[in-house]
Amino acid sequence: MSHSTSAEPVELGWDEPWYRVRTEDFEALFLPGPDEDLDSVCNVDVEVRLAGGSRWSATVCTVAEVERLMENWSRSGEALGGRYFWCSDGLIVRGPGINSMTQVIRGLLDVGEFDDVFQRLENE
Repeated sequence: MSHSTSAEPVELGWDEPWYRVRTEDFEALFLPGPDEDLDSVCNVDVEVRLAGGSRWSATVCTVAEVERLMENWSRSGEALGGRYFWCSDGLIVRGPGINSMTQVIRGLLDVGEFDDVFQRLENE
């Protein structure tokens, strides 16, 4: 699956509880906390709708967030005392923020790796 995606979002904004980012080729629906700073989001569920109508999902976390979770789990005993991190539809990114995560989605589409990373959802 290879796409050449538009460089800039066409539309950005809240559609409670989602924060929508629409480009010419896809729409990303992020689910941050209601008071979360969009430039600092480090752990968020996202649904991506491609122009052809297919729907995809992932949980996007930053490297720092994974480290924070594993450190907490080392104290709580979860995940074998913080020795591993796993989630079924996880995507680990370097930088925080909705804009940064949108750029990763766009890049995955551009290089044809999007459908290797995101989980396909049944259409409504």
